[in-house]
Amino acid sequence: MKYFIIIFSFLLFSCEEKKEVQLPKASISILKDVQDHSPIYIFFKTDGKDTIAEVNRKNSIISTNWIFNIDKRLPLKLVIPEVMKLQEKKRTDSAHKNEKAQNYYSYADSIGKNLAFLPFTKVFYKTNKPKFGIQIYFTKTNSILVNGISVEKSNLQSYLNSLESDKPNKFMFSFDKNITFENYIQNKILIGSLKFHDHSLTNEEFIF
Repeated sequence: MKYFIIIFSFLLFSCEEKKEVQLPKASISILKDVQDHSPIYIFFKTDGKDTIAEVNRKNSIISTNWIFNIDKRLPLKLVIPEVMKLQEKKRTDSAHKNEKAQNYYSYADSIGKNLAFLPFTKVFYKTNKPKFGIQIYFTKTNSILVNGISVEKSNLQSYLNSLESDKPNKFMFSFDKNITFENYIQNKILIGSLKFHDHSLTNEEFIF
């Protein structure tokens, strides 16, 4: 498949040992092409019974768009701290900063059979529970809790629309730290398909 060739070509020829990134899969392409980019790889590695997120960013250039190629098997508790470090480095490097440079997660469109990209430049990750708002929590078992109430994915939009308040609702999205990166990407795509009123979303995501 084309997208596997694109991802693995760097890995096979630039590493002393063969390494692979198993990309997350989803059934839709948010974005199919990113120009002027640098790759960042986060590999799935094991050491005995421990799972490790191994980062390779030696070919990344601050002033370019960054594409994060992250193994789908890794749990968020290992992925997000590494992503946060890289985000902070890019945001605070004033000497090489390019305001137009974006960050993207890569994944495989299983229907279109192509490499696809999900932007997340403006996301600020938090490792605690949100303290206010309508709390939408994606669990390890791939269910969704809205303020503690289980809601089917197919019914999420209508359920959120039905919530009444004397002031505009603020929706806070949270994720179990033990879910896989693949489930995270699929849930992010679901969130992107929902419709919200202006100013009802924040740029924060909570991982705990």
